[in-house]
Amino acid sequence: MVKGEIGLESPWAERLRRSETGVALIEFAVIAPIFVMILAGIVAYGGYFWRAHSLQQIANDAARTALPGLTANEREELARDIVMRELEPLAGLPSDKAEVSISEANDTLVVTLVYDASNDAFLQLGLIPLPDRRIRRTAAIRLGGL
Repeated sequence: MVKGEIGLESPWAERLRRSETGVALIEFAVIAPIFVMILAGIVAYGGYFWRAHSLQQIANDAARTALPGLTANEREELARDIVMRELEPLAGLPSDKAEVSISEANDTLVVTLVYDASNDAFLQLGLIPLPDRRIRRTAAIRLGGL
């Protein structure tokens, strides 16, 4: 063995082989990308479900509010009014990105609310597959008596 060369039997080589310093860094480097993707998924889907639930609640409120209207036009006006009044204060959503449609058939009033969430901050995380950026929620209520 040449002087200065480290052989397999040297104490330095043995100490290096048994050393565990840096292992945590390597383990973190392996786990961190998976952890970040899971965290991004929680944030993105949490935001999506929050928006979808808020829109469903607004559609429900619109259907209930429209019920006392005497004519189809009055019911539609009542439903649209409540949707526009609740979007920003309750859900924090701009009302210009929402489409409201109200229809009546077979003694049933149907309120459909479609929101374009393509610029929503929660859905901008491109690390994971995300649901449709147009959130569609529907509420139906029966008109008249029992």
